[in-house]
Amino acid sequence: MAAPTAHPTAKRRSLRTALLSAPLLAVLLSGCDTVSGWFGKTPDPPLPGERVSVLTRERKVEVDQRLVGTPVTLPTAVANPAWAQPGGTPEHAGGNLALSATPAEAWRGDVGTGASSSRSLLATPVIADGRIFAMDADSHVAALDERTGRQLWRIDTKPEKERGGASGGGVAFADGRVFAATGFGEVVALDPANGSIIWRKRVPGPVRGAPTVEGGRVLVLTLDNQLTALSASDGTVQWSHQGILETAGLLGAVSAAASPTLIVAPYSSGELYGLRPENGRVAWQESLAAIRRSGALSSLADIRGLPVIDRGVVYAIGHSGRMIAIDERIGIRLWEAEIGGTQTPWLAGDHIFVITNDSELVALTRQAGHARWVTQLAPFTDPEDKKGPITWSGPILAGGKLYVTGSNGQMLALSPSDGQVLTRYSLPASTYLPPVVANNTLYVLGENGTLVAYR
Repeated sequence: MAAPTAHPTAKRRSLRTALLSAPLLAVLLSGCDTVSGWFGKTPDPPLPGERVSVLTRERKVEVDQRLVGTPVTLPTAVANPAWAQPGGTPEHAGGNLALSATPAEAWRGDVGTGASSSRSLLATPVIADGRIFAMDADSHVAALDERTGRQLWRIDTKPEKERGGASGGGVAFADGRVFAATGFGEVVALDPANGSIIWRKRVPGPVRGAPTVEGGRVLVLTLDNQLTALSASDGTVQWSHQGILETAGLLGAVSAAASPTLIVAPYSSGELYGLRPENGRVAWQESLAAIRRSGALSSLADIRGLPVIDRGVVYAIGHSGRMIAIDERIGIRLWEAEIGGTQTPWLAGDHIFVITNDSELVALTRQAGHARWVTQLAPFTDPEDKKGPITWSGPILAGGKLYVTGSNGQMLALSPSDGQVLTRYSLPASTYLPPVVANNTLYVLGENGTLVAYR
C-alpha cells in the first residue's frame, strides 16, 4: 500500500440496471471455465501459464514499520443501552462497547423469512427500549423481546396492491418510533408497542438501506442516488439531494451518516457529499472513485461501508480502492490511503479497524491512516483451489475484542493489539451482516432469518 498522502484542499469534482453482489460476482468469475459445460459442449483445455485472480485488484496493505511495537490503546468499555440505528448511532461512531470477555449463546429468535436466490437480508437489526426490531427478506418487520428472543409482533410493510417482492431497506428507532424503509420505495413509521402504522410515505425509488434519523429528520437513500429527508413526525418531505445516476453497484445496504451540523451522503457513483441538515445544501463534495484502475472491478466505485463522523472528521471507504479522512466542517481532505472495502470502518481510541476487499483486517492510525497491523482472514473455504469465496463482515469492538462474521458460518474474536485470532464461534447459518451490540449482548442475524444472542 502506498503511504497515505495529505491534501491541502478538498477536490471538487439512471437508475441502476444491475446490482452486483461481491460474493455472487466472485462465484461467477471463479466458475467461468465451466460455462460451456452447461450447454453440453466439451470444455477446451485450459491455457498454460500462471492463473491470477481477477478479484485481487489491490496491492496488499503494508504495515508501517515505524509503528511496529507501539501499543494499541483502547478506550474504556462503555455499556450502550441501545443500537438504535445502522452503525449504532447516526454518526456511526464505534468505541469500545461493553461485553463479557467470553460471551456464550443465550438464545435464538426468528425474525421471519430468510434470504433466497431472489431476495436478500440486507440490514442489521436495531435494539431499543427492551426490544429488537428487524426486517426480513420479505419486507416484514418483527419485534422480539430483548431478554428472551420471543417474537412480540410482525407486520408486512408491502403496499396493498403490490404482489411481487423487493430487497432493500431496513429499520431504525428514534423518537419513540420505528422507521422502516423498503425496497418498494416507501418509508413507514410504526408504533414499537404493536407495529401499527403511524404514517407511510412514498419516496422517489427503492431504498438501499435502513433510515438514519437525526434532529427530527428521517434520511433515506434510494437506488437512483437520491437522499430524501422526511419529517419524523408526519413524513412530510423536507428536502432532497440528487447524486450522479449510476447503472451498476454492489448489492447491499448503506445509510447516510448524520450529526447535528452535517449529513454525509454516500452514493454508488463513489461520490461523497457533506450536506446541511436544515436544507440539504452542499457544504462540500468528495469522490472515492479510483484514480488508477487496475481491473474491471475497480470501475465499481460504490460506497457500501457506512461513512463515519467522529471528533470533527468524516471517514469513508469505497470499493474501488480509496479510503479518506475529511474535515467535517470545511471538507479538506486530511489523509488518503489506497485501501478498498465494503465494510464500515470501526473507530476506537486512536485507531481505525477495517476489512479490505482482499479479506484483510487492518488497524490504521486515526491521525494519518498508517497501518499498525494486518491480519489476513480466510478468503476461501477451499484456499488451495480458491473456491468458496468468504465474505467477512464487521468489525465491531466489544469487551476489548474485535468481532467479525463470515459467510462461511463462523464468527471470529480477534485481539485489537495485533490482530491475532483468539476465539472461533460456529454460527447456525452463514451471514453477510456484521454483529451488533447493546446491553452487554452481541447479536448476529443469519441468512436463514435466525437471530442469535451472545452474552
